[in-house]
Amino acid sequence: MKLAVVGGGSTYTPELIDGFARLREVLPIEELVLVDPAAERLELVGGLARRIFAKLGHPGRIVTTSDLDAGVEGADAVLLQLRVGGQAARNQDETWPLECGCVGQETTGAGGLAKALRTVPVVLDIAERVRRTNPDAWIIDFTNPVGIVTRALLQAGHKAVGLCNVAIGFQRRWAAAMGVAPSQVHLDHVGLNHLTWEFGVRIGGPDGEDVLPRILAEGGDELADMLKLPRSVLDRLGVVPSYYLRYFYAHDEVVREMGTKPSRAAEVAEMERQLLEMYGDPQLDEKPELLAKRGGAFYSEAAVDLAASLLGSGGSPYQVVNTLNQGTLPFLPDDAVIEVQAKVGREGAVPLKVPALDPLYSGLISHVTAYEDLALDAALRGGRDRVFKALLAHPLIGQYDRAEGLTDRLIAHNREHLAWA
Repeated sequence: MKLAVVGGGSTYTPELIDGFARLREVLPIEELVLVDPAAERLELVGGLARRIFAKLGHPGRIVTTSDLDAGVEGADAVLLQLRVGGQAARNQDETWPLECGCVGQETTGAGGLAKALRTVPVVLDIAERVRRTNPDAWIIDFTNPVGIVTRALLQAGHKAVGLCNVAIGFQRRWAAAMGVAPSQVHLDHVGLNHLTWEFGVRIGGPDGEDVLPRILAEGGDELADMLKLPRSVLDRLGVVPSYYLRYFYAHDEVVREMGTKPSRAAEVAEMERQLLEMYGDPQLDEKPELLAKRGGAFYSEAAVDLAASLLGSGGSPYQVVNTLNQGTLPFLPDDAVIEVQAKVGREGAVPLKVPALDPLYSGLISHVTAYEDLALDAALRGGRDRVFKALLAHPLIGQYDRAEGLTDRLIAHNREHLAWA
């Protein structure tokens, strides 16, 4: 079995390597190729990756290359984890929207649109090159904004599934609290990427006992602190929103907070500097503790589980993924990409049935899906007017003067990445 990781020079990669090494019985990789254009950085990450494999007794071979075509040739699955423009572009995504009174975030709002515009053309080029060499390969997308990127891939006819670590984070948290194996915790997880809610937490599978009311009653204060939302909001909703919903439920509060501290990108850039210095230590043979602060908790376990199911080597029967709606949420088009529990196997992901949603949730999902339609159109065809329309449609913006100002700033800060600009 051969896997390729595009963006393999990411400081995230040792987390992925650790999961591959620990879970080798589930996903028996024989060759792992890390692909990245940043050769010096790639060698630091690749060296640590080999030492982790050696320490944990993984017999697989790790190859590093800056040659994309050679790296993906013959791969059974290709995992995408790239950030076009790096942390510098992310820092811009998180700062210039604040000038217009809007949240600065790299996956939603104006910053999320900027990232989509930079990313979609690059990902589609990579996917076409994968298809030319091995059309049967699965593409697993962890590149944000996952929903829009996955939809672009599926719309172009690629074998693709999107992956996010929000659901597995909740699953692991509640499994530990209840003293059960993570595989015994099944989430009624519904929405779009970075716009999801847990409507149930079931023990034993999709038909198991729902313990969410107990979780909210006994652990509501802790959850509220983690989500930075009032406990009263969780009690009134009776569900658990992902932490990304705070950008919608407390937008103005978040904007004020962002104006008083360094961007997350600035924090991550400093962490990355320290991590790369650590990775260069030939004595280091495990992922450092600092990596946990980088984000992406349980990313490796989610990636292993999904790849194993798609390639038929094991994996959980039900997983939270980003895939085509196909009637699952009847108020959305079939070709919308949703994030839900699905049955995953060699043929791909088939969403499980979802009970009818209250308008409180279906309304926001529909609104953001409409924005994503326009965002993908702007990413594929370019043009100032398409960017403006996508921004105007976003529920976190929605005013023409803000959309105009954001459009000007988005283009000015991303011109080098936008062929049409």
